[in-house]
Amino acid sequence: MPASQGPLPQRRLGSTGPAVGAIGYGAMGFARPYGQSEDYATDDTADALIGRALDLGVTLIDTSDRYGASEEIIGKAIVGRREKVVLATKFGIVEGPTADTRPVINGRPEYVRERIEHSLRMLGTDHVDLYYQHRVDPDTPIEETVGAMAELVAEGKVRYLGLSEAAPDTIRRAHAVHPITAVQTEWSLWSRDIEDEVFPLCRELGISVVPYSPLGRGMLTGKLTSFDDLPANDYRRKMPRFAREVFEANLAAVETVRDIAAAHDAAPGQVALAWLLAQAPDVVPIPGTLHVGRLAENAGGASLELAGDELKRLDALTVTGEREVALDHNWSYGVTPPMSR
Repeated sequence: MPASQGPLPQRRLGSTGPAVGAIGYGAMGFARPYGQSEDYATDDTADALIGRALDLGVTLIDTSDRYGASEEIIGKAIVGRREKVVLATKFGIVEGPTADTRPVINGRPEYVRERIEHSLRMLGTDHVDLYYQHRVDPDTPIEETVGAMAELVAEGKVRYLGLSEAAPDTIRRAHAVHPITAVQTEWSLWSRDIEDEVFPLCRELGISVVPYSPLGRGMLTGKLTSFDDLPANDYRRKMPRFAREVFEANLAAVETVRDIAAAHDAAPGQVALAWLLAQAPDVVPIPGTLHVGRLAENAGGASLELAGDELKRLDALTVTGEREVALDHNWSYGVTPPMSR
């Protein structure tokens, strides 16, 4: 039986940002990112999810202009309860990468303004609480992008600023223009590279980390037991950490998570979330799901306290393979050109 759900504790985003439930909700699943799911988000789905999330104390609702119709659907779901939600969305990805093409990323000031107006219309609100640059534009200095985002703060259309998948120097330069409240990146027991430079820098600057895919893209739930569990059209089959030749070896890490979960009468995913929450008091993971029951299970991760020896066992886990397919562009830890003199 998963860990019981008590009152969800709150955490503050950044040094001066909003208080949110310790676990948030990520809407990436609205866009069916792996292509295999038969689940589709509808108005009824979102209404039930948002309602249950708020009942549980999950107040950070994170979406993007790239997550299908998620902004419009979530906008309908928060009618009458907007003041209870800390609403985050993102801009910057014009076209995502494919096997043969690089992504198109836009951080030009005029595009920043165009996209916030679009998102506000879709979300049916007059402001976004947290506005992220979804990916860093390799052709536009970060100072220009964040300068335009800061104008939106001054106008009341945005309250706090964030970056997603930015390199350390990019984060520092952005923070010098306007305080960055949160940095979003993949982080889990399945993906630890943030711990080398990005996480220490965020601690130094008073920036929260908001981990996406905190359940290892599904691996840390314990539901996948072999490569063949992945449907034939599942994008994860192309990802190095899910490759057939390393899948069995990487299951060893999942078995440790399972063992610790069993000792707590908890779900494996709750252990993975509890481990992230133990890394710093302002880390707020955003697992996603289209199922109300799984939403409650994820929230239960905040009630799970791991012992010191359990944390050490989890810290020692290793995973073989890169987290992304080979992408020769700014998709992860993006950099921008310097400001011209």
